[in-house]
This record gives sequence, structure tokens and C-alpha cells, in this order.
Amino acid sequence: MTRRDGDGLSDRFKRSRVLVVYIVTAPSYDDIATHDDLRAWSRAYCKEVRRERLVDVRFDLVGWEVSTRAKRRAAAVKRPKIPEAEVGTPIDWDRAEAAGGRVADGRPFPATISLTWDAFDAFDRAEWESTLRHELVHLEQYQRCGTTGHGRAFKQRARELDTEVHCETFSEARYILRCAACDALVARRYRECKLVRRADDYRSSCCEAALVVE
Repeated sequence: MTRRDGDGLSDRFKRSRVLVVYIVTAPSYDDIATHDDLRAWSRAYCKEVRRERLVDVRFDLVGWEVSTRAKRRAAAVKRPKIPEAEVGTPIDWDRAEAAGGRVADGRPFPATISLTWDAFDAFDRAEWESTLRHELVHLEQYQRCGTTGHGRAFKQRARELDTEVHCETFSEARYILRCAACDALVARRYRECKLVRRADDYRSSCCEAALVVE
């Protein structure tokens, strides 16, 4: 029998420690206003895709960041380079870690999904969701094989996840190069480079004509 005081609370209850758990939920897409909001929403969406489409990834080994400097890539999986890793060949993470001087516990090296704020601002929701699914393909490949790329295996998995092989660009190119003969688009460049500076040295593949720089 537990004694109760006049307030009706038992001694056992008074001695117990109450643990208050705060559950942080992601904002709705339309309410994203900060970098923290974007990280939270994107992480929640990727977890939903993992569950619904059976994407084989571990998020406990993934960090999330928001970039305000990237101008061409909408998002990226940042991960360490592992010598001799190949897409399609499962990696032995124990060996990879031992070679790198780390503790061999069989887990992939951590990776970071970098989200570009300007891309999120430029894209509609469907485009942003497709961008995240694209990065999930990269993450799945990396955690399985130690590397990733846009080859045949990526294209197949991208089709399964209903995403593009190459993400759309979101900023205007500073330089447009066109064929002088047929006006076909030859290249876009986002900064001055050798192709822009020495365009006269090159010819278009369509007409073998000179290049015009806009």
C-alpha cells in the first residue's frame, strides 16, 4: 500500500522524475522560411521516400547543411573519396576504414547532403522533391559502393524513383555560346573560362562553324 497525502498524490509519484519529451516536427513546405526549416522539411521528405520506395540508406550517418554559395548545383552529397571504389561493386567498409586508419565497425563513412538555398527558392515543390530523390540515389550508391556517379546504374535507379539523371540548373548562365551557322546552343558557362576567352579557337560540333559568345 502506498501512502497518499491530502493532495491525493502518492509518495512514489512525488519521488518520480518526469521526463518531458519535445517532438520537433518539420514545417509545411509553404512555411519554409529559414535554413533550419529547409533542413527539417527535406530530411522528413527523404525519410518518407525511403519508407515508401524502399531506398536502402542510413540517415544516422548523414549530416544536413544549406549552402548560399552554390550557383549551379541544386544539392549535393558530400562524401569522402575512397580509392578503388566502383559503382556496382559493394564495398567492404571494414577494409575501407582500416585502410583509412579508422576504427573498423562496418559502417559507411559519414556523408553530408548539401541543399542550395537559391535552388529551393527558384524551384517549385515538384522540382525540389525531384532534386531530393536524385540525391537519395547518390546516397544509396555511396553507402553501398563507396562512390557514386551518373552511369547506367544511376539512370536505372533514377527512373525507379521518378527523378532526373541531371538536376536542373537554377541560375542564369553568364555566357551563352552558340553556333554561328545555325544558332544552336553549344554551351552555357557560369563564369569566365578558357572556352569563353578563346571561343575563336573552337568550332561547333553541329556545323563545324565558329562560336558566338553572348
